[in-house]
Amino acid sequence: MIRRSLPMRLYVILVPLALALAACATGATPPPPAAANPPPSPVIPAPPATSAETLLPKIPQPPERPVAPPSVTDPAIPLAQRIDAFVDYTAQAYGVDPKVIRATLAQAEYKQSIIDAISRPAEKVRPWRDYRPIFMNDARIAGGKAFYADNRAALDRITASTGVPAEYIVAIIGVETSYGKITGNYRVLDALYTLAFWHPKRAPFFAGELAQLFALAKEEPQLDVLALKGSYAGAMGMGQFMPSSYRNWAKDGDGDGRRDLLDHKPDVFASIANYFVVHGWQRGGPVVARAARDAGAADFVPADLDPVYPLPLLAQKGYRPMAGEPTADGATLLSLDGEAGREYWLGYRNFYVITRYNRSPMYALAVHQLAQAIGGNGAP
Repeated sequence: MIRRSLPMRLYVILVPLALALAACATGATPPPPAAANPPPSPVIPAPPATSAETLLPKIPQPPERPVAPPSVTDPAIPLAQRIDAFVDYTAQAYGVDPKVIRATLAQAEYKQSIIDAISRPAEKVRPWRDYRPIFMNDARIAGGKAFYADNRAALDRITASTGVPAEYIVAIIGVETSYGKITGNYRVLDALYTLAFWHPKRAPFFAGELAQLFALAKEEPQLDVLALKGSYAGAMGMGQFMPSSYRNWAKDGDGDGRRDLLDHKPDVFASIANYFVVHGWQRGGPVVARAARDAGAADFVPADLDPVYPLPLLAQKGYRPMAGEPTADGATLLSLDGEAGREYWLGYRNFYVITRYNRSPMYALAVHQLAQAIGGNGAP
């Protein structure tokens, strides 16, 4: 989820195409013989690069969330010593009472099933034609429409204040937790404790999140750290927020003085919308466009998902929006294996924002199409 684990029970990898850039050479007419003692040639500056040759700036993003230091995460250090370092780090970084940290960690449990889940290689790489039906089906769409109808007043208020369409908020909840029905059965404490101290590959991140969990409990005393349930990666609530995302971007949606993302819908709606806003959502901006590929165009795989490619540059490479599709200043290109063959999509700024919630471009496209279906705009 949110710069954290993939939606529960689903882990997908988008396999990029091979990069092959075409080049051409132009013949030139030989110059005439040089005159004796020619005058010096003036120095003519090179013309400025055109917009079609210059990449656009990246979308500004919030600072990276802090990770735990090596004294906490180095597997060569004995566990007891790492736990001591964790207590010191959390107390100093977030002002949490060391006694509270130790007493809580004493009740945390190592779970081998969590290590198994995060270490399990993907059973197979799902192409878009197999991934899409997981979320784009009658039950998921009907569930989203019913959820929207039941919560329309609260959702529409959030849309009016943030510019994030209600159907996208609903689609995030639908993809993440099937509209709040499946939010996870692991204690968040156990998940983060296990991954912080027994998963060296990502220990800095998860130990940082464990520290953030203690900071969150200090800020939101209504949350019982010993009872919080979530995914095997420590994401919690209807929108599957990690502790750092909870602390940084959760919102009190109804003014009751607390931020409850477990099942308190006003806060959930406001927080998902706020996550989009702080990561660059553009009110009224397009999300994606179907693209056509010119005959003979070379394969093009962007370096990342940032929408930094001007449309004229993509057109030079042989990719342009289909007739009637929305346009924007910059885009990234997606090449996916669909049911009817290869599909090409241009992902704009708001598409990039959805990928900040989950880095998979197929996840973001599924959210978009589900949102369109929920909102009654079809699913292009």
